[in-house]
Amino acid sequence: MVGRIITARHGRPNLDRNVRITAREYGDWWARYDESGLHPDEAPPRSLIDVATNCEHVLCSTLPRAIETADHIVEGARIVPQDALFVEAPLPPPPVPWIRLRPGTWGVVSRTFWFLGYAPDETENHAQAWRRVSQIADRLIDLSAEGDVLLCAHGYLNWMIDRHMCKKRRWARVDHQGGNNYWSWRAYELEAPETRATEKPAVAE
Repeated sequence: MVGRIITARHGRPNLDRNVRITAREYGDWWARYDESGLHPDEAPPRSLIDVATNCEHVLCSTLPRAIETADHIVEGARIVPQDALFVEAPLPPPPVPWIRLRPGTWGVVSRTFWFLGYAPDETENHAQAWRRVSQIADRLIDLSAEGDVLLCAHGYLNWMIDRHMCKKRRWARVDHQGGNNYWSWRAYELEAPETRATEKPAVAE
């Protein structure tokens, strides 16, 4: 029997978000974010620990916040493989001068620019990120043949995986806890053949 696929967002990183910075400074802030582990007070919800206990495979990205998240979730009971395939979709600082905003607001602005095609230098663009998501889905689906699979990754990447699994691969989201907050998670199961045959056409969202 094919196992479930679960994607979890990392816990809260140990970095101050209560600052106002320029777009250029946001680039430096984001680099520090990628280097940051979790805040010392962070702990996973019991539900996520229980999910991991029943997983045949637990994986994570190579970024410290995801590595520490996975370590917290498995409570040291296993070694969690890391792979750069699972890192967050990029957030290049946008070409907006002078304005000072909080990092969270810059994240929204940066994601919008990136979504619209802004990917300077060698930055992974939106189309490339979707191709990477397809590769991630292939990996997770292959592993699900052996049992439940948990991926500890990142907020926007997990959203992209959600769209891909539900729209392209015909896996159904059967659980979603925590919204899009830190430690949130989604679970997917392969749809039964009869469900696929009788499914109504999707409505545009």
